[in-house]
Amino acid sequence: MAERIRIFDTTLRDGEQSPGATMNIKEKLRLAHQLQTLGVDIIEAGFPAASPGDFESVRAIAKTVKGMTVAGLCRALPADIDRAWDAVCVAESPRLHTFLATSPVHMQYKLRKTPDEVVRMVDAAVRHAAGHTSNVEFSAEDASRSDRDFLVRVFTTAIEAGATTINIPDTVGYAQPEEFGALVRYVIENTPNAHKAVFSVHCHNDLGLGVANTLAALRAGARQAEVTISGIGERAGNAALEELVMALRTRHDYFGLDTGIVTEQLYPTCRLLSMIIGQPIPANKAIVGANAFAHESGIHQDGMLKHRETYEIMTPESIGRTRTELVLGKHSGRNAVKNKLEELGYRLEEDQLNTVVDAVKQLADKKKQIHDEDVEALVLEEVYRIPDRYRLVNLSVQCSDTGMPPTAAVVMEVDGETMRHAGFGAGPIDAVFNAIAHIVGRTPQLERYSVTAITGGTDAQGEVTVRVRENGGTAVGRGSHPDIIIASARAYLNALNRLVKKEEEKEGI
Repeated sequence: MAERIRIFDTTLRDGEQSPGATMNIKEKLRLAHQLQTLGVDIIEAGFPAASPGDFESVRAIAKTVKGMTVAGLCRALPADIDRAWDAVCVAESPRLHTFLATSPVHMQYKLRKTPDEVVRMVDAAVRHAAGHTSNVEFSAEDASRSDRDFLVRVFTTAIEAGATTINIPDTVGYAQPEEFGALVRYVIENTPNAHKAVFSVHCHNDLGLGVANTLAALRAGARQAEVTISGIGERAGNAALEELVMALRTRHDYFGLDTGIVTEQLYPTCRLLSMIIGQPIPANKAIVGANAFAHESGIHQDGMLKHRETYEIMTPESIGRTRTELVLGKHSGRNAVKNKLEELGYRLEEDQLNTVVDAVKQLADKKKQIHDEDVEALVLEEVYRIPDRYRLVNLSVQCSDTGMPPTAAVVMEVDGETMRHAGFGAGPIDAVFNAIAHIVGRTPQLERYSVTAITGGTDAQGEVTVRVRENGGTAVGRGSHPDIIIASARAYLNALNRLVKKEEEKEGI
């Protein structure tokens, strides 16, 4: 029988550290529930000691998700470990994940510790964590640049202290597949108590080898893979869950390894993450990109028409790409919308459902056909947004080619008070943003502005993503609407609301 690989998803922790990927607590909960549906074994919900907001989101996820282990990351410090335990202890299956650097460069310049001191810290931290739970994971940060015999010493100590999972990270994406596989094999074979722990790997993608290194490590004996949805994460990101899983499934003859992932949920999960963080899936992205199953070359098309397997090694259906088109309109009933939401994996409260039904009917007045992606956008727009301090009530834009600059008139609510302003701009979007900035009394710098169409057709909803910076803080906002100017205003306000939320959390409000 094939051996089972544990899938450890760290989208909500390492993935959220990706620039522009910050999520609010409702969005984290939504994604956590989708990861449960996807079938991951362990979900790393966050870094509880990082901030009060992180602590609350980890605790909320630990309380609500079922049938999976919930891990909290913590430094090798008693206070961090205790804080993480307070967050995850309410889970059905809690895990403490503590880490300490082991490479010469990290020990000398970051930790300023000798190897002997590091070993003692590992022993103390793991023993402290094991005092809370028997499910303890220890990671040797920058393991791929560490001395392999020192790693054996550290891991032997960690297992003796109570660690049941040992993680070997390629923290900076430095390793090469054959080299990394050899390191993992050496460590497992030479750690005398290795049989008492599951060995794991966590590979970054700085050289584009995150998935390749993870696969090499699994071949060498690792039995847990730490990954993220769409490979998001620090710098160039992490090994992508969907790529790893489909490599194991498609080449089962080569690897002989299984996972518990429901592969038909891969595309819906990647799409959900994309909509939450406002970052579109690249067309050429492996497995889930728009072009992953597209064929333009005449030779390829001819082969596909004759036999599908000539140019497709997996089917779109296997990752959840096929689905029936949603046909809803202003005459659709509440139950029809509810059933479609349930098909898409949403379980909403009554008031949330009513909000989405009303939004569907309003959208149906503007669009000929409503697709699944439209409904998902409405849910994220109307249900999972953070409470708005700044809310758009109305706007009007005028443009001409007579030399008169574009003007925007904006009506907003600020803390419940209606406020108005009209102003000019270099273009209609600039005019809207200037008017909003004047009303709220802020002067954020716009670092990024992007527009994508949620579906095809000239009546498609536009999805706008903005990134703003002010006083050292950054925030990403998203908005969708058939009118791209309104979508832009919503995205800008969403970013400003997130900035306010971050400032309040920082001040402990």
